[in-house]
Amino acid sequence: MAVSQQDRERIKELLGREPRGLEDVPVTSSTGQPMVIRVASLVEDKPFPTLFWLVDAALCYRIDTEEAGGLIAQLQQRIDESAQYQAQMADDHARHIALRDSFIGVNERQRIASLGFSGVFEQKGIGGISDFTRIRCLHTWYAAHLVASNTVGGLLDEHWRQAGEQDCN
Repeated sequence: MAVSQQDRERIKELLGREPRGLEDVPVTSSTGQPMVIRVASLVEDKPFPTLFWLVDAALCYRIDTEEAGGLIAQLQQRIDESAQYQAQMADDHARHIALRDSFIGVNERQRIASLGFSGVFEQKGIGGISDFTRIRCLHTWYAAHLVASNTVGGLLDEHWRQAGEQDCN
């Protein structure tokens, strides 16, 4: 899908720079504002394994606040203690890898192979993560969650509901 000039300008404003590798806006707010963008897998001949990028300023700030408050460590502890969560996360990454692969066209796939990066996209999941039991960044998990729900995004939604806040789904 082509990104409108209006969306490009809004995304540029939200990021504070020209978006690199922008391919689509898969999630918008109720008012039509971009919330999540989809980025090409290869940007300027370098792997960009973060397929979905959160651009909604209010949601980014909300997640920044959660990360600063130690929520990653809290959620990571829950995951470390649960074989079920770990298995779900491995499945989340596998589904994400397959989804990312579905967006890679023939020419881009050939370029990725010629640059020797094929393995990067076969081994890196949500947010470019290679250890499928680690969180690393709530922003990348939640951006992916808004497109196709995942374990960490679900845990974040649960956290907000328990805190009496509304989730973003």
